[in-house]
Amino acid sequence: MTLLRSVSEAEATGKVKEVFEDIKATKEIDFVPKFWQALANNPDHLEATWQKLKVVMKPGKLDGLTKEIIASAVSITNGCTY
Repeated sequence: MTLLRSVSEAEATGKVKEVFEDIKATKEIDFVPKFWQALANNPDHLEATWQKLKVVMKPGKLDGLTKEIIASAVSITNGCTY
């Protein structure tokens, strides 16, 4: 049972569509993950969360791929199904 309605790519307009396109371009993927679709119920929150993530995941002392691997390992360790 779905507890939260998500915004599909087909439904996306305005700010949500812009953020969705940036997510796909930045991550070099051809779909918007469900997590982001769920956040799209509040376009301002979607945009803020995406902008913060881009800053955190930007290459620095660690490259972006290493940061993604660490994030995945932490999620798996914590039993996150996403």
